[in-house]
Amino acid sequence: MDHRRRRLLAAGAAGAIAGAGFTARLPAQPAEQVIRIVARKFVFLPREFTLKQGVPVLLEFVAPEVVMGFSAPDLKVRTDIIPGQVARLRLVPQQIGKFDFLCDIFCGDGHEGMSGTIHVVA
Repeated sequence: MDHRRRRLLAAGAAGAIAGAGFTARLPAQPAEQVIRIVARKFVFLPREFTLKQGVPVLLEFVAPEVVMGFSAPDLKVRTDIIPGQVARLRLVPQQIGKFDFLCDIFCGDGHEGMSGTIHVVA
């Protein structure tokens, strides 16, 4: 019985060592990029920013004045931005290109010009 127990322990240790070696070889996930965006009457700051294809990004929005909306239709992302709160939007851009975004909640005269551009590069 003691001999059998030793074999089981040795097999378990070998499996643990092999498993540890396997996980050490996995590629590391890219760090999440954080971009802070202020939605003011009647502009997003910044109006343009660049993301890398396949790299996770967290967009953090604040609106100090009134409720705003953020929509990037071609990237299929959207969120409400409420004064006094941070709106967070996670995405991993898959396409390279230039993508427009806009405020999609009427925020007063000048609202129609509240837009910007996201550049996604390789």
